[in-house]
Formats: sequence, structure tokens, C-alpha cells
Amino acid sequence: MLHLKRTTSENKDFQSLVKQLDAFLAITDGDEHDFYNQFNSTKGLQHVLIAYLDDTAVGCGAIRKYDEQTMEVKRMFTTAQSRGNGIASQVLKELEKLTKELGYKKCILETGTRQQEAIALYKKNGYQQIPCYGQYLNVENSLCFEKTL
Repeated sequence: MLHLKRTTSENKDFQSLVKQLDAFLAITDGDEHDFYNQFNSTKGLQHVLIAYLDDTAVGCGAIRKYDEQTMEVKRMFTTAQSRGNGIASQVLKELEKLTKELGYKKCILETGTRQQEAIALYKKNGYQQIPCYGQYLNVENSLCFEKTL
């Protein structure tokens, strides 16, 4: 049975999942991995979700404050053997719920053009593509999305 746990970036299961995510992205991002990786620090994240299938951590995601109205979705990942079961959508919906609980009005995020599964996930969950923001301005392989909650 799947259950979601709210925690912080100090959680060992989250740290393990992020290592798997970074290994995956190092392959898919290729030469651009170092550029993207500089914006993906998990240090101090206070709003992290981990998806557990029974007692095994199989997915994660986090949010961090972007501005007074907006949370940025970070570090979304589902283990390879657990993909295709709706886990990422459940994590994303819980992150949106948490965003609203904290008083924010929307979520934004960035993903790479090579991350076709992630792009499909965000579109399926009501995210609309927007112009790239912040450090992703003028980055050819970045796509940015937002959802008003």
C-alpha cells in the first residue's frame, strides 16, 4: 500500500532517492548536467514528500518558496521499477495541497526538454507551459510550467 510522508531534506530516504535522481539526470542531461545541478541543492528544504510502497521509498518531491505567491516544485522522482503506477501524480497533488496549506497560490517548475515523461506528467496534472524564469531564462533545453491552485 502506498503512503506519503511529509519530511525535510534531512531524511535519509529522500537523500537516497535524490542520489538516484541525480544519477539518472547525469545520463539524460549529458554535458548540461553540471549547469542544472547547481540549482538543485536539497540543503535546507523544509517541505519534502516521500512516497512509500509498504516500507520502501519509491518516489519523492519537494517545494520551496519562490516568491510571496509561489512555490517551486523540485526534485520530483520515482524509482524505475515503480514508474507507471501514478506515484508521481500522487506526490505532485500532495505538494500542491501543501502549497495551498502554506498560503501560496501557485506552483512553478522547470524540467528539461529531454524529460518527456516529466513533461507528460505535468501536462496531465494541469500545468501550463510558461516562459522560462530566473536562472532558466534563455536556456535552450529548459521548459517551465505553472499551475494556479
